[in-house]
Amino acid sequence: MSDRAMQEPTLLLLTALADEPRHGYAIAREVEKISDGRVKLRTGTLYGALERLLGQGLIEVHEEEVVDSRLRRTYTLTPAGREGLGAEAKRIAATAREATRRLGVTGEATGGVTGRATA
Repeated sequence: MSDRAMQEPTLLLLTALADEPRHGYAIAREVEKISDGRVKLRTGTLYGALERLLGQGLIEVHEEEVVDSRLRRTYTLTPAGREGLGAEAKRIAATAREATRRLGVTGEATGGVTGRATA
């Protein structure tokens, strides 16, 4: 993995595969769920991204089966994908903590940001 921040689609795809292997349609639904409906991956975008992640060694084909005369691939994270996702989650958490600190937010407030006033 590089030291660069992951692009959001990559982060969402890897997160969708973090708890269990999934096939393409299930990955797309999981990304939509994780993003609270904000991100809806089109078929071409999804499979292009999966091919890129396969090429980068972040995911692998878990199994292939024929369903309704079509090949269905199920994908899973590789150890490198799991490591990269973990590092990105830590980076995002650290950034969020710093943003919260600088805003002067106390407790678990996340909705209406309150804290110290600045002039």
